[in-house]
Amino acid sequence: MSEPGHDTNPDTIHRRIIILGSGCAGLTAALYNARADLSPMVIDGPQPGGQLTITSDVENYPGFPEGIMGPELMDRMRQQAVRFGTEIVNDWVESVDLSKRPFSLKSATSSYTCDALIVSTGASAKWLDIDSEKSLMGRGVSACATCDGFFFKEKDIVVVGGGDTAMEEATFLTKFGKSVTVVHRRDQLRASKIMQEKAEKNPKISFVWDSAVEEVHDVSAAKVTGVTLRNLKTQETRRLECQGLFIAIGHQPNTRLFGDQLELDATGYIRLTGTAPTMTSIEGVFAAGDVADHVYRQAITAAGSGCQAAIDAERWLEAQEG
Repeated sequence: MSEPGHDTNPDTIHRRIIILGSGCAGLTAALYNARADLSPMVIDGPQPGGQLTITSDVENYPGFPEGIMGPELMDRMRQQAVRFGTEIVNDWVESVDLSKRPFSLKSATSSYTCDALIVSTGASAKWLDIDSEKSLMGRGVSACATCDGFFFKEKDIVVVGGGDTAMEEATFLTKFGKSVTVVHRRDQLRASKIMQEKAEKNPKISFVWDSAVEEVHDVSAAKVTGVTLRNLKTQETRRLECQGLFIAIGHQPNTRLFGDQLELDATGYIRLTGTAPTMTSIEGVFAAGDVADHVYRQAITAAGSGCQAAIDAERWLEAQEG
């Protein structure tokens, strides 16, 4: 890898450190780097503020005893990062070149280079991709039992999925819900044997096999009142009453940009294999938040890893500059 040096193209924007993504991880990294007088640039990406911008009440983030709306929490983080000198650019990077320093990033309209890069592009929950589901996100439809289970005390809940994540979500939700119905497209689970047994032994959990959610009710009431299920073998439909719908069919890390340049695990998450805890397989490239975390996926853990990545990047830059 070549030594650091600025791009000679006058139209290229150079910064010592660029942070890709503006969720909890990215904005926390920006706050720490800004306070270290590194004048970081955050490039928003396709979802400014990350997944919390589509979350209603956040009650498990420390410091907010009465809870806080997801978009408001992200707006506060954004203001705090900007206050200390973070530059936030509303752009969407479409390609990167990490083969030499400075690293190069290109969007449809702009070119950027940086000496250090923090990747905090997150992971996106996989959804059913039906209109009523989208309309009721945050109003009874969720993809995170740990985040939202508390709101469904003594409610009837449906969980869609058949893998370990679905069994974990279903089991966790029995702490709150009156009943949990697992809907799976096949006639047997894909989850590990131990997770299957745990769910099957739970008296609050029941299963609907060979079925898919076709519609979520009731968009007009702005809340979940039930789902329409279609049996994929008989094509028969029926309505199942519920007050909550949790989609547990997996997450997709947003690593498309880096697949042939950074080392990823089998499911596409960035491996942290460098000389610092948050460094990737390329010196000077760090990762934070859900893009490198398939285990916890919480706002607080993302923020914590953003802090770590910022400190790692700052120390790495200092070492490079002697």
